[in-house]
Amino acid sequence: MRAMVYRGPYKVRVEEKPKPRIEHPNDAIVRVQLGAICGSDLHLYHGMMPDTRVGTTFGHEFIGVVDEVGPSVQSLKVGDRVMVPANIYCGSCFYCTRGLYSNCHNVNPNATAVGALYGYSHTTGGYDGGQAEFVRVPFADVGPTIIPDWLDDEDAVMLTDALSTGYFGAQLGDITAGDTVVVFGAGPVGLYAAKSSWFMGAGRVIVIDHLDYRLEKARTFAHAETYNFTEYDDIVVHLKQITDWFGADVAIDAVGAEADGSFLQHVSSAKLKLQGGSPVALNWAIDSVRKGATVSVMGAYGPIFSAVKFGDAMNKGLTLRMNQAPMKRQWPRLFEHIQAGHLKPSDIVTHRIPLEHIAEGYHIFSSKLDDCIKPLVVVGER
Repeated sequence: MRAMVYRGPYKVRVEEKPKPRIEHPNDAIVRVQLGAICGSDLHLYHGMMPDTRVGTTFGHEFIGVVDEVGPSVQSLKVGDRVMVPANIYCGSCFYCTRGLYSNCHNVNPNATAVGALYGYSHTTGGYDGGQAEFVRVPFADVGPTIIPDWLDDEDAVMLTDALSTGYFGAQLGDITAGDTVVVFGAGPVGLYAAKSSWFMGAGRVIVIDHLDYRLEKARTFAHAETYNFTEYDDIVVHLKQITDWFGADVAIDAVGAEADGSFLQHVSSAKLKLQGGSPVALNWAIDSVRKGATVSVMGAYGPIFSAVKFGDAMNKGLTLRMNQAPMKRQWPRLFEHIQAGHLKPSDIVTHRIPLEHIAEGYHIFSSKLDDCIKPLVVVGER
């Protein structure tokens, strides 16, 4: 099969790889039709995630058609169109029975620290991802869901990670009626988090970023108030000013490891890989909320030290909530929003890139070229 292959930082290409095979009776093989490049894929692309091995295929957002099923698979048959959540999980362990699918204890040798994801380094289990013609899907009776007839393919692929993660970020904020919510980052997850905040009763939604085209999308898609942090001496002070010097009720960090910051912050963190990433956005979130507020962390950070202002969070009495999103847990409610016309997930899609040109797609997305917000990867016929 043809698949995207990692060859080192900033080096990906399409190569021939062996087609995956059934390795366990509950496996399925899915012929991928449509995938996506996620902002967190860029952490792998930039060489910032530990144990990202040469030869790995990325991609945790994909939909496709069931090509083969193992002998114990009950819920799927060959030919079914399925959407596959980014999490790999068993469905029966201590965590899965509590809906914490992203924390499954049976799918990753590193399970004490993190669950498993498709195409996201050996830190998350070493599974190949969906930026390929075929992908092996473990626990096929648990994760994949047949795509409803009414759901468009491009909307379905957004549910496999980005939309579910943004919605989960708003959920973790414990938003109550009338709350002021500030979202750091106007990438796909930040846009969805901002949009979802309204569903949960927010009275005011503010989005912070440094790219004007992404802020424009935050205004038109998420109906948010926006500020470009490069235009202010101190964005935290500005946020305090516009919230009567109290600060926001809820902050959502949708940036993570590659937040823009000062030279010193980067030299001491992301650029030398001495931390899990630049903590700039998370520290802004901690500083910009009121005392007793909630900070939700959706941005992806590496599993190593980051210089987070924990003392400030403690002294302000903040509640910090975070996790990798349990994608499938969000789907029933998101299906309702989409069917009711409250949300069209594919509205943020800007690029559709053939698998053969995926290296160019990574370059465009990484370098913020051509006003790229969300690139899809077109793999097979739909």
